[in-house]
Formats: sequence, C-alpha cells, structure tokens
Amino acid sequence: MNAQSAIVLPPELLSYLLISVRMAAMLLLSPPLSSSAIPAMARTACVLGMAAAIWSLQPPLPSPTSIAALVGLVASEFLTGAWMALGMALVFAAFNAGARLLDIQIGFGIGQVLDASTRMRTPVLTATVSLLAPVIFFATDTHHLLLRAAALSVERLPIGTTWPAPLAAEVLLAELRSLFSMALAVVAPIASCLLLVEVALGVLARSLPQMNVFVVGAPVKVVVGLAALAAWIGLFAVPMQRGFLNTFRGWEALLR
Repeated sequence: MNAQSAIVLPPELLSYLLISVRMAAMLLLSPPLSSSAIPAMARTACVLGMAAAIWSLQPPLPSPTSIAALVGLVASEFLTGAWMALGMALVFAAFNAGARLLDIQIGFGIGQVLDASTRMRTPVLTATVSLLAPVIFFATDTHHLLLRAAALSVERLPIGTTWPAPLAAEVLLAELRSLFSMALAVVAPIASCLLLVEVALGVLARSLPQMNVFVVGAPVKVVVGLAALAAWIGLFAVPMQRGFLNTFRGWEALLR
C-alpha cells in the first residue's frame, strides 16, 4: 500500500476532521475550556459539537496527495485555532492581572490559595476572578460571539487557505497593547479608592510619626478594598465584555 492510498479519506470526513483540529486548538488552549476542572469528555464533546455545527460552511476537501501535505493541513488548522485561542487567553489574562494588582494593594498577596484550574498557588482575589470571568463570559452571552467568530473563520478562511501571517501579527500586537488598559479598566475604581487610602495614611503618618502605619493601614485597606469591590462587582461585566468585543473585532479585521 503506497503513501497516497494510505491516507485516502472521504472529502466530507476529511473536512470535518480538519475543522475539529481548528476548533480543538481554539477551545482547548483558551479559557474556560482549558481548565483542568472540566472533564475531558465534556471538552471533547464541545469541540466535536462545534465542528459539526459549522461543518456545512466548509466545501468538501480533496484528499491530500501525500502524508506531508496532510500534516501541513493539520498544522495550518492548528495554528489558526491557536491564534484565536491566544486572543481569548489574553483577555482572561488581563482580568487576572488586574486582580493581582488589587491583591498587592489590599495586602492579600501575602496569602495564597491553590487554583484548581492552573494547579498553581495564586492570591485570593486573583483566584476569585479566574473563577468569575468564565461565569461572566457565559452570563453575558459572549460565547455566542465566539460561535459566530468560529463560523466566520471557516467561512472566510477555509481549510487550505494561505494564512495571512503579517496581518495576524498586526492584530496580535494590537491585542497585546490593549492588555494593560483592559486590566486597569476592570479594577480602576477599586484601585482609585485604595490610592486615596494610601494618600490619607501617608498624611496621617506625617502628622503622627509615632503611629505604626503598617499596623493601622493594613486592616483599613482590607475593609476599604472589599467595600469598593462589593460596590463595583455589579459592573464588573462591562469592562470584561468590552475586552471580549475588542478581541472579536480583531478577528473580524483579519477575516474580512
């Protein structure tokens, strides 16, 4: 049996398998499905189900003439999905970076808990936001935009199409530039309140040098930080959703 006959597959099946590779890279390399807390069977079902939902957008693909051509198609589809996954991962990373900033300001950075999704020890607020972000992702119907972007990627960038690497790099750099602004937008009101507390404690320390500012300031920052977080938590979804929308706009600019 030669190499060509060894890889002959029905065109419909080949298209479905390659679309599944793209969807697997896009979903399994980015939150929330990248979490190890989600069973592997559930993640596999999501990948195969999404691939089946958008399968009709891809015309039947002729069988590759060699194993090298098949490996090239698989690698191309994996890179396409991984690029889209990176955009999603950057948005979630921005939220975690903002929460870590609050942990440092409030003082929670001293104590850490085990994050089941990453199996790493993280501060309290960072671990909380890492669990809250996927909830907001689904509660605001942002996953519908993800489904539409996946379908658009198959429609505008079919399997076997040349990957526009220069434009993809430009879009990725734009997403990286907005990373810190998204992180600050999530925690800006809380960080502002904590900054005012720091200024007040500094003025108080100058007025009363004999006072131990660290002992007095630590509980004050915890109380003010948690109170500001409780007041802002209802609007937490606004900057988060804006970050996801910016990512999807970048995808549309690439696939246009």
